[in-house]
Amino acid sequence: MYAIIATGGKQYKVSEGDIIEVEKLAAEAGETVTFDDVVAISGDSLLVGADVEKSSVSATVMEQGRGKKVIVYKYKRKSGYHKKNGHRQAYTQVKIDKINA
Repeated sequence: MYAIIATGGKQYKVSEGDIIEVEKLAAEAGETVTFDDVVAISGDSLLVGADVEKSSVSATVMEQGRGKKVIVYKYKRKSGYHKKNGHRQAYTQVKIDKINA
């Protein structure tokens, strides 16, 4: 059985026991979070729309972290313009506990 959840502007296909990294959530390590925005659930058949309105996915926060640094370099030739920036995206690592269908 798997579910497709939406969080942080992205969609994730999850099963029970999966560990995924989602956009930063306001929760500490060890807390339980609930994803109410379920797009689809697949068991014996695929359920979407009104069939999954009241379903949710429970997960436990494993850790908060930051990803690898991405270098953003802007350059314009002949004018001497260049700018170097770095960015590290914050994420939350969660373990999927239960799919409540």
